[in-house]
Formats: sequence, C-alpha cells, structure tokens
Amino acid sequence: MISLLFNLAYILLVLLASLSPLLTFTRLWQLKEWRFDRLREHLRENGWWTQLFGKMRPALTLVLLITSEFFDFILINLLGLIIMVILNSVQTILLKKQPVPVWTSKAKSIVVFAAVLMGMVTFLIFDWHGTWESPWARYSWYGMLILPLLAPAFIMLSWIILSPLDLYLKNRVLNQAIRLRSAHPNLRVVGITGSVGKTTTKELLAHILKDADAVATPEHVNSEMGVANWLIKILKDKPRDAQTILIVEMGAYRKGEIATLCRIAQPSLGIITYIGQQHLSLFGSRDAIIQAKGELFAALPDTGRAFANSDNDAYTELIKFCRCPVTAVGTGQHANIQAVDLEETAQGLAFKTLDTVFNVPVAGTHAIAGILLAIAVAQELGTSPREIARCLTTFPPLKKTFEVKTIGSLTILDDTYNSSPDSVRAAIEWAKHQPQTNKILVLEGIIELGSAERKIHTDIAHLASEVFTVAYVAHARHLPYFRDGGFGSRVSVITESPNVPDGSLIVLSGRLSESTIKRFLP
Repeated sequence: MISLLFNLAYILLVLLASLSPLLTFTRLWQLKEWRFDRLREHLRENGWWTQLFGKMRPALTLVLLITSEFFDFILINLLGLIIMVILNSVQTILLKKQPVPVWTSKAKSIVVFAAVLMGMVTFLIFDWHGTWESPWARYSWYGMLILPLLAPAFIMLSWIILSPLDLYLKNRVLNQAIRLRSAHPNLRVVGITGSVGKTTTKELLAHILKDADAVATPEHVNSEMGVANWLIKILKDKPRDAQTILIVEMGAYRKGEIATLCRIAQPSLGIITYIGQQHLSLFGSRDAIIQAKGELFAALPDTGRAFANSDNDAYTELIKFCRCPVTAVGTGQHANIQAVDLEETAQGLAFKTLDTVFNVPVAGTHAIAGILLAIAVAQELGTSPREIARCLTTFPPLKKTFEVKTIGSLTILDDTYNSSPDSVRAAIEWAKHQPQTNKILVLEGIIELGSAERKIHTDIAHLASEVFTVAYVAHARHLPYFRDGGFGSRVSVITESPNVPDGSLIVLSGRLSESTIKRFLP
C-alpha cells in the first residue's frame, strides 16, 4: 500500500514537472489550428529543438543526469523533478508568462489524454525491473527525469489516437451545417476569399448592409469548423423561409478547403479579393493558390455572380472558373466598376465611381479593391450607390488592420492583424508618402513561405530600405535578409529599449506581440 501511494505521488510529481511543456506545446499547436502542416512549417522556420524542448530544460536535465553518476541517483532524480515544478510555478504564478491553450473540448481532451499516457508510462517505468536494487534501476529513474522533455511527443501521440473520434465529430458538425443550410433555400450567401483583404471587405459589406438583416462571420472565423458551427448557431432558430443575407469569410491553406466551405455555405455570390503569396509553403506554388481560391467561383451556380479584382494579375485565370456572370472592379479601364480620381486624404480615401463620390475613412490606396468589391456586391443586392456612399462615410476602421493612430508625438501604422508579403508592401508604399523624417519599420516576419522566404524578405527589404530610417525584426533569422536587402547596419533585432525619436512614424507589421509593441510606445 505504501509502495502504491509512493508510486502515485511520484507520478503526480512527474506530471507537475511536465505541466509547462504540455501547456506550451498544446497552445502552439492550437494556434496552428491543430494542423500538422502548419506546425511543421513553424518548427522549420523557428528551430524545432527550441520550439519542442526549450533551452533551460534540456540543459538542466543534462546536468542532473551527469550529477546522478556521482551521487545518489534517486535523490538527484527527485531533486530534479522538484526543481522543474518550482520553475513551472515561477513561470506561471510569479512571471505570468505560461502560455495556456484556449480550453476548448478538443484542447481539454488532448491534454488530459496526454497526461494519462505520461502517468501510465511513469508507472511502467517504476515497475520495469521490480526493485530499486536492480542494476537497471538507475536507467528507470533516468527515464522519469527525461519524461518532461517528451511532453510534446505525448501531445502528438494523444492527437493521433484521438484523431478518428475528432474526425467523426467534425464530419457530424459539417453534415449538420450542410443540412441546416439546405433547409433555408431563400438565404443569400456571399462567400469571400483571397490572399489578403478578406476581413476588410467582409466588414465593409456588412457595414453597408447592416440595415438589411445581413450577418457576417465573426473575427477569426473562416475555417471549415468555424463556419459550420457559426452557421448552425445562426440558422437553428431561423424560419425556413428567412431571407437573411449571410457574409462568409473563407480561408484555406491547401486545395479542396474552399470547396468544402462552399458545400457548407452554398454561396450564390462570390468575392475573390486578391491572389498573392501568403502560405506559399503550404500551397506549394502561386498557381496552386489560384486553383484553391478559384474553388469559390467554381462553386457558384449559373444564376449567381462572381466579383473579382481586375487589377490583380490572377484575374484572367480566376474568371475561367466561373459559369456565372462576372463583375470586375478596379482602377483600370477594363473594370465594370472603376474608381477614378482616387486620392488619399487625412480622412481616408476619396474617389468616384457609379457617378457617385465616395469618402471612406480607410487608410492606404491598396484598400480600394476591397471597397469597390463591397460596393459592387451591395449594389447587386439592391442598395443604391448613393446609399452605399452614405453608409461608407461612417465605416469604423478595423483595429490592427492598417490602423493609423497618434500617440504623443508618434504616428503609428498598426497592421499587426495582417501577415503577408502584400500587406507589408502596402505598408511600405503608404509610409513612402508620409511627411515624417524619421521612419521606423518593425516587422514580425512573414510565415509559411517555404523556400521563398529569403527572396521575399530580401525583396521587401529592398523596397523598405529606401523609405525607412531603421528597421527592427523580431527574429534573428530575418536579420541577414534585411542587411543584404539594403539596410546594412540600419537593421537590428528588437531590443528591450529601441531608439524612437520624437515625431517618428512607426510601422508595425505582422503578428507582433503586445509586449513587443509596447517597447516602441512612450
């Protein structure tokens, strides 16, 4: 009985020592949407060793293993696990820096199952050779000391074992959403996809149609499960003859995923904002991105309508997917809805189209395509150009999406919601025309570019080096790209106390953390 209680107490100690790496890795994978392809790219870009094991824990474990050769290995093992528990407590309670997953049912299941697996392995290690006097007992204790380092492997194993159940539950939700959507034939569904500009276009259109019973997917909801769950929530209490307008943002990382979203939402109107190079390593090529995004146009019925940005060089390829009429928008003469007299003012963008003058409080001329697409769809749905123009004057600029703000003497362009080559280029082009003498670029870096990472970052550096006084990058691996791209010694990794002169323009680009952003603010 005493031996069993001791074993259980030791299992608990091992689990407490493993808690931080379990939570950290779970949170990372959750951020990557439980996708192995996205996790793989993250580990490749940021270094798999430090991402999986960290730096302090492997060093501590190595020191303890060496020390145990000269002292009582049981005592050293116990001391090592206690030290790990203390480190976890300091990180979680005192420093409050422990990453924690959002506790969805999936996250709970994976963490709990991984903990059970670790407990079982710890128990088996205890009973491996039966007695502490066994010549192999030392290695059993070594195994328990190493177990906390293997927490990511247990999370992966838990994910693999639970995958069949997860797939079953996922298909049940998707099928429920499809049946519910099919039971509401009078809905008008607008699907929106593209490499950049999806969210802005969605919010612009939702703002115009706010009085027309239009409902848009919430922030960060654009995946198969996200859209399916949202659709079920929206439609479960709607009468079958409801004529609601649904605006559905659709994201994808590989071919087939937009097609699945279209089977769920069944759009009759489709918008493709722009095709760029985002998530290039996952798609494989820009042509594959065109094929994937084009699935939206291919899914539209003959009686539907497609809306595309004719200023984008992918336009010609995209419209080949359509069997329905197409409306082209842009600034060129071939657009059906063309913006003329485009001007950026202190209040936003001013232009003329459809014989109407528009003033939209959005920064950056790159945003004109999204605005025109929203105008085109709203007009298709029965709103007059004059009414659209009136609505757009009150559009609230999106937070962290090309958001311009003033803090003290500093002017800030906060584009930290976006992370794509095209959004960075747009920020550089905007900054070029601003009056400040001192301009600072702060870049998180663009993820999931694969073998094109160096070229794309170096090309961006070439553009930025002519505009910005200095640049700061969040990751050391990006430093050579910007040095070779024209910044030379004017680029550095973000430090605790960057130099920010009064009156500077600061461009924040990419998914920068709040703690990083605060370093540049007064």
